[in-house]
Amino acid sequence: MVSAVIALCAGTLRAAACGALLLLWTAAAAHAESGVTATEIKIGNTAPLSGPASATGALATGFAVYFKKLNDAGGVNGRLIRFISYDDGYSPPRTYELTRRLVEQDHVLAIVGTAGTPTNTAIWRYMNDKQVPQLFIMTGAGKFNDPKGHPWTMPWLPSYEAEAAVYARYIVEHVPKAKIGILYQNDDFGKEYLRGFYKGLGFSGRKLVVREQSYETTDPTIDSQIVNLKNSGANVFIDVTVPKFATQAIKKAHALGWHPLHFLSYISASIGSVLKPAGLDVSKDIVTVQFLKDPADPRYANDVDEREYLAAMKRYAPQHSPYDPFVLWGYSAAFAFADAVRRCGVDVSREGLMRNAASLHDVSVPMLLPGITVVTSAQNFQPIHQLHLARFDGERWVLFGELYDTAEMSRLDR
Repeated sequence: MVSAVIALCAGTLRAAACGALLLLWTAAAAHAESGVTATEIKIGNTAPLSGPASATGALATGFAVYFKKLNDAGGVNGRLIRFISYDDGYSPPRTYELTRRLVEQDHVLAIVGTAGTPTNTAIWRYMNDKQVPQLFIMTGAGKFNDPKGHPWTMPWLPSYEAEAAVYARYIVEHVPKAKIGILYQNDDFGKEYLRGFYKGLGFSGRKLVVREQSYETTDPTIDSQIVNLKNSGANVFIDVTVPKFATQAIKKAHALGWHPLHFLSYISASIGSVLKPAGLDVSKDIVTVQFLKDPADPRYANDVDEREYLAAMKRYAPQHSPYDPFVLWGYSAAFAFADAVRRCGVDVSREGLMRNAASLHDVSVPMLLPGITVVTSAQNFQPIHQLHLARFDGERWVLFGELYDTAEMSRLDR
């Protein structure tokens, strides 16, 4: 094509015009290689539409809905967002394979919203070696907030360690004579919760833990672990599980007649995917943390963001429940991504995208709870810094207590 452009220049244009045409062609070619054309921005995603964490696959629906809404309104600075998503089954090798396909064959500008700690770990080095943005990934593992060591990776979800520290702080301050049993996934996801929880308890509070139990994502059930936790005499249950096992834990605890104060990781705090299959009646009084508004909460019935979100879900994904928190996570992160692209102006590049994503300040992301803001900097890639406790009343999550600053939680002494 270069020879054709040169021939065109030689035959029809003056030297200055020829140079300008070559520069335009070179810029267009570079943009095409990184997923940007004059009319389109191509981005990629993998999500577990199948496998043990399939409930979280709804994240991709949230992204798709927001981008369809955005595109119907004209896109970002005149460019439409083309969102390509593949099912990785929550399998790290599959995530790596599909991510390489997105980068090397589909030529996306960035990977956005990949779900899971082990899956993002599998592509972490690759993305940074390739200098391709790995933006707003759906894990709260603190290791991904590493601007110096991994400047091309940025999380979206609140820190797991900070969430666990919030639970620990609440127990120490409000639950006398606590005896704590912990169930956790035996990988980076679960172990980070353990670190945060013990950090929040402090040295003197560690004696409150009477039993720990772990499980593997390949385990068929966690029944034996729940039996062991009940038999330990625990009256507080820290449940660090993905949705499939969270449902099992709720069911088994009820079947055993074990009724501890149950803290459930926000990863599995889905009414539709976890609590309803377990039984809404037996899920009553479970505690979690929230950072987004619950569309089922009547207090937000006249909220502008909620009306726009529900309308978008009805139009673009009528088959999917708008009350699924995983959809909300994707929808909110898609807004933040679009905001970073918008800040790039007409010259969208990978470097510019990361620079703008790392300088978000008080961004009004739709559906954030009051008092919660999105802020990033070149020194701290963690966008969400506040969490609110919520208790399930049998129908919806009801906020209670104070708004916790997770930055404060991360500074708690071990």
